[in-house]
Amino acid sequence: MTLPLPLTPRETVVELDRYIIGQKAAKRAVAVALRNRWRRQQAPADIRDEIAPKNIILIGPTGVGKTEIARRMARLVQAPFVKVEASKFTEVGYVGRDVDSMVRDLVEASLKLVREEAIAAVKVKAEQGVEERILDRLLPGKNPSEPGAEDAQRTREKLRQLLRTGALDDRVIELDIASAPVLPQMQMFSAQGMEEMVMNLQEVLGSSLGGKGRTRRRKLTVKEAREALVKEESDKLLDLEQVQRDAVKRAEESGIIFIDEIDKIAGREKGMGGPDVSREGVQRDLLPVVEGSAVTTKYGVVRTDHVLFIASGAFHVAKVTDLIPELQGRFPIRVELDSLGEEEFVHILTEPRNSLVRQYTALLAAEEVDVQWEQDGIREIARVAAEVNRRQQNIGARRLHTVMERLLEEVSFLAPEMRGARVVVNAALVKERLQPLLESEDLGRYVL
Repeated sequence: MTLPLPLTPRETVVELDRYIIGQKAAKRAVAVALRNRWRRQQAPADIRDEIAPKNIILIGPTGVGKTEIARRMARLVQAPFVKVEASKFTEVGYVGRDVDSMVRDLVEASLKLVREEAIAAVKVKAEQGVEERILDRLLPGKNPSEPGAEDAQRTREKLRQLLRTGALDDRVIELDIASAPVLPQMQMFSAQGMEEMVMNLQEVLGSSLGGKGRTRRRKLTVKEAREALVKEESDKLLDLEQVQRDAVKRAEESGIIFIDEIDKIAGREKGMGGPDVSREGVQRDLLPVVEGSAVTTKYGVVRTDHVLFIASGAFHVAKVTDLIPELQGRFPIRVELDSLGEEEFVHILTEPRNSLVRQYTALLAAEEVDVQWEQDGIREIARVAAEVNRRQQNIGARRLHTVMERLLEEVSFLAPEMRGARVVVNAALVKERLQPLLESEDLGRYVL
């Protein structure tokens, strides 16, 4: 599998800048990691497999963009991406998820990506098949040798034009639609490989119950029928075995696993006390997967040698050096992210494509309420968020969500009755709505 030519590291940083403010060092690190994947593919065959990805640890408090950088990076290159929390894993022998499950999750994410791409490739042909099936129900075809067959064909073509313009969308027809069996989900405490056994057992049960290939007669509008049949027709055109093989290869060559809260499984100084379900044991279970191992999944064996692992943690109590030395060695790139303050909040509120200001403007525009944002109002929102972070626990940019909800709570509630109104968010309004909370001695009583 040859990876397409990715963006240059500079171009990747520019794209990430559209959604994430600051954190240049982290953006540069992930941009180089992405480019190195393509570079490895260009290397001579005798050394290609020896070039391991340079895994990354992102260090910084919550809400500064660690997860978002990794997620956006994966979207840029259409790479399979999964996020897992290290604290949810337990050493083999304890109740909890085994570390191999994150590789199985990665393959599922890869399969979804590859399947969507394969469906897009056959979309036109699938839609043609759907059109014919719907026309067959609207006007059953006649044998060309039968009397009146030519008239029927002309009528069929007229119906085809009406179908394409949407004029027949509300007409009800009966169709045989394929349906899969709905099986109860089995929940088991998983030791090594137990999840895989459960998945395979469900698949076998589905087949033995006659689930595959079953159809059900349903009454649907033409519009609903078209949506239901496109998936069915696309499945007929896909080589599912090839899709699965491609998904496994995509996971191996370009998969990204983001391990959050890795500091929660780091060893701590002796004598600190408290429960400890073998943090070091979890690290040692993670080690072979990160180093490169073969994991059995329902789609075949997946090797993790070239999967990119990005770990993150606040490391307030533990330090990166508290991880076992072998695991530290598998994360050679360490980047410390900056804390966010008032100035960064101003940029976060306005500059990214998905900024909160644009989101709330769009939400209230649905009720025909026009929200105008004054610069002094935006700066006051940033000041309040930074102040609350200083007084309470610092949760970074996530504080902006709670501040904005509190600020626009009344407008959001009354919006259906305010159609055509204009709301100007300036410093005066922000102070009026939020200053009483800042002056309170017990900020913890409020949603902020």
